[in-house]
Amino acid sequence: MSAPAQLYGNDIAPAAALMADPTRACILLALMPGRPLAAGELARMAGVGAATASFHLGKLLEGGLVAVARQGRHRYYQLADHDVAAALEAIALISPVVPPRSLRQSREAEALAQARTCYDHLAGRAGVELLDALVRHGLLERIGTPAARYEVTEAGREQFRTFGINIEEVRHTRRNFAGECIDWTQRRGHLNGALAAAITARMFALGWIEHGSRRRSVRVTEAGAEGMAATFGVDR
Repeated sequence: MSAPAQLYGNDIAPAAALMADPTRACILLALMPGRPLAAGELARMAGVGAATASFHLGKLLEGGLVAVARQGRHRYYQLADHDVAAALEAIALISPVVPPRSLRQSREAEALAQARTCYDHLAGRAGVELLDALVRHGLLERIGTPAARYEVTEAGREQFRTFGINIEEVRHTRRNFAGECIDWTQRRGHLNGALAAAITARMFALGWIEHGSRRRSVRVTEAGAEGMAATFGVDR
């Protein structure tokens, strides 16, 4: 039997095959918050033994989906970059939702839907509402369709400066400046790219958001709700 015809362009099959394994998928999702984790932690979260986790981590390293950093005798894993996180978020959008089977899972699902990190930027309802407010109040302008990207307006440049973000510094990083992820819990867009990462980092620094008690979730603090309303016009 002849090999299937290969259309010109990117070959998605190798990356898709790596993500298709349930254990590797669980490991990748565990790394979505952007925080490095040790192999033992990943094994526990995936429900497999240490040797099995090491085998799958080796496959993910070989495929370029994760990176590893050594600290003394320890090795810590993280997603290779934000593009891997965006791909996982996109796959989640077209994947069936696993219904919660316990009160704990139900609470975790609600926490993730309310606010979470998508690698290094704010997602969930909080992220969607932030992008809506930035556009509605003329701080960002949407450019292009259907693949949206965003540009900062003059009013937005001044507002971000007051917030503590230098737009020109953000623009010169080695990644897309401002785009959009279709949020898998909200089915609407949240901001991604270098600007989204800078906004999220600043919110953490100000104590507007903090890591939640559940995996990947974040919590908008009272100061954060007030700050986002006053600074960006997010409805409380």
